[in-house]
Amino acid sequence: MKLFFLGTCSGTEPMPGRHHVAWVLQLHEKLYWFDAGECCSHTAHVLGLNLQNIRAVFITHCHQDHVGGLSNLLWTIRKLDKVRPRQDFGPVDVYMPSLATWEGTMMTLGETEGGFAINFPLNAHHAQAGLVFDDGAVVVEALENQHLPPGKSLSYRIRAENKTIIFSGDVHALEELEPWFDDCDLLLMETGHHKVEPICRTISQTPGVKRLGFIHHGREILRDPDAALTLARQFLGDHVFITNDGDSMEL
Repeated sequence: MKLFFLGTCSGTEPMPGRHHVAWVLQLHEKLYWFDAGECCSHTAHVLGLNLQNIRAVFITHCHQDHVGGLSNLLWTIRKLDKVRPRQDFGPVDVYMPSLATWEGTMMTLGETEGGFAINFPLNAHHAQAGLVFDDGAVVVEALENQHLPPGKSLSYRIRAENKTIIFSGDVHALEELEPWFDDCDLLLMETGHHKVEPICRTISQTPGVKRLGFIHHGREILRDPDAALTLARQFLGDHVFITNDGDSMEL
């Protein structure tokens, strides 16, 4: 199982070398996509990921720094399908807490060439708390959190190959994720609304969380990532890292 980080920035003004949040779990040949910030499809393609192998897309909430690249991602899949038809991986399933955003995405795509006629099944699903997805290889559960309105916001727990990943999405408080902390191989935690030290202090006292990765970076990390990592390692040693656009890792 491999993770690719396509975008690692929070919803700031444009930042050099960083785009809004998106990452991918690759299991065998299939891709499982989490959030879809700007330029995510371009970054993935340049990294050598085959977008035709996407099995599902999971959106935490419908703010632009999490869905701004969704229509382009779907449009790019259609483009690539003309070059090399999609393999039989089943439909592309998209899960999001607001189907109103999906309808707007489809309206936008409907104005593109060919009216966005596609040769593969594409399905949208209303993601809610509880079990969201299970294809026998990857299981995804959702937990509703208290991020900024409007609309609902979700955190996701992903299980695959006896590993567990928690993706915070944007949360009001780290404590919202505590029900999942008894078994977590990797916590991908946003800092767009949080500081490095209190997160690391809490996780250092949480034995169920084995490793912490920062994503959706806020000002503290964007200003000086090296200083932020030095601070984080005072609490967690080598069990903490800061993601960058284009990074990948084995889990």
